[in-house]
Amino acid sequence: MPLPVALAIGTALLTILPSASPPVRPPAPPPPAAAAAAAYDSLLALFPAWRAFHAPVRVDDVPDYTAPAMARQAAELGQWQARLAALDTTGWTIAQRIDHALVQAEMAGLEFDHRTLRPWVRDPSYYVTVFLDQSDQPAREGPHVWGGIEVWAMRFPLGSADRASLLAGLRRIPPLLQQARGNLTGNARDLWIRGTATVKDQLADLATLKGRVGTDAELVAAIDAATDATRQFAAWCDAQAPYKLGPSGVGIAEYDWWLKHVQLVPYTWAEQKVLVERELGRSLTFLRLEEARNAGRPPLREVATPAEYDRRFPAAVRDYVKFLRQKDLMTIEPWHEPALMERIGRFRPPPRDFFYEVDYRDPMVMRTHGFHWFDLARLRERPHPSVIRRTPGLYNMFATRTEGLATGWEEMMLQAGMFDREPRSRELIYILLAQRGARAMGDLMMHANLWTIEQAARFASEHTPRNWLRMDGNTVWHEQQLYLQQPAYGTSYVIGKMMIEELLEARQQAEGPAFRLRGFMDALEASGLIPQSLVGWEVLGRR
Repeated sequence: MPLPVALAIGTALLTILPSASPPVRPPAPPPPAAAAAAAYDSLLALFPAWRAFHAPVRVDDVPDYTAPAMARQAAELGQWQARLAALDTTGWTIAQRIDHALVQAEMAGLEFDHRTLRPWVRDPSYYVTVFLDQSDQPAREGPHVWGGIEVWAMRFPLGSADRASLLAGLRRIPPLLQQARGNLTGNARDLWIRGTATVKDQLADLATLKGRVGTDAELVAAIDAATDATRQFAAWCDAQAPYKLGPSGVGIAEYDWWLKHVQLVPYTWAEQKVLVERELGRSLTFLRLEEARNAGRPPLREVATPAEYDRRFPAAVRDYVKFLRQKDLMTIEPWHEPALMERIGRFRPPPRDFFYEVDYRDPMVMRTHGFHWFDLARLRERPHPSVIRRTPGLYNMFATRTEGLATGWEEMMLQAGMFDREPRSRELIYILLAQRGARAMGDLMMHANLWTIEQAARFASEHTPRNWLRMDGNTVWHEQQLYLQQPAYGTSYVIGKMMIEELLEARQQAEGPAFRLRGFMDALEASGLIPQSLVGWEVLGRR
């Protein structure tokens, strides 16, 4: 037989006869549910690594915000965004997709930081690290360097852990402020001037802290060194101020990007402006109607003595929680009343700034805005099952939920009848709402670079009734500075309030006669402290 024919027959036989070992088959793909679970587990594994990347590199325990370090972080950010985008969310639950959206928004926030906001370059107050008081938010408002000293969280006299933490934080201040002189090359005038004032405020806070540490020589020496460094840094900022002449706002186009990708707000700058103007006009109109209704009634009497304060403020907490329980407006937990009792504070003699003008006329009014303390108590007592949601979000992205609900709850309680006992207190609610609308206009107009911070402060002062938001007070300046530092924080009170009202109505339409406010509030709170648009997605089951 010729060789070619033999080879052909042999080859044919090989294709027919079974081989000694079966061919290797690719493994069967996992069932869809298992694949979805594995992909979500990958998100949970990515999250802590992402947070570690987000924090700055430390050199000798000092955060590094120098230009090379920031350039490296910006260059590597795209890799993290690509890793997140590569996760297949097919088959994920709504709750899991919300977690994915939260991480995506945080990454967009860092992108915005590097491209536009650059607080380490533009704002001296970014480097302030001593905080005596607790924020009422899940995370401190506005951008700040890593490693802030949260004095309020420490017990005095200090235990060993608190002492070590305080000492480390104090020792970081001199090298950090020295580094800041090289980092701060921006030209944003309003941020610079107001930021320098905040740096000087740290001197007073360090003095207060020094009075609390007693005779601990090592701590006293560290406080003295931090004080000297802060004083010298403030003097350097003052010397640079004449050369800082540029705008501080991010511009409308960047503001819209921030709203869409980081704050997850479904409105543009222009749409928010219309809504805020409408809310300001509505609140002032309703105030005038309340004043007409109450004509002839005596004005509200201010709390005048420490003894009266100590009697009326705890009583207001008890009466408020009793009202919530009797009206079945929300589920009352054992920690609700203590959360408010812990925040009563002490009597302040005049003069008083805006919120004290309200508080001292009816202590129940500001307890409604104290929903913040309910939120923080829930975060502590009943943390969300998702590690992503029980970890406070970056960039204050929770503000439409936290500030929106606290603001909206004020008027909701008015409409629920809480102030029927004292009709004059209804006027206070509309004064509060007008102030939120007036200051939100500053947020919008400053970031459009149409107003300076002084113009924004003056507008807020002039459009807040009864001259309670005075230009010579601290509140009006502090608020506008925060809104210039953190775009859309000033509008979050008004826009978040509207979004919650819209969600309530949508839930009522979906449930019909079965709707109960308590059930709505339970669902809203169970979603966690996340952007209100994502709360709505979970509560309604649709986006």
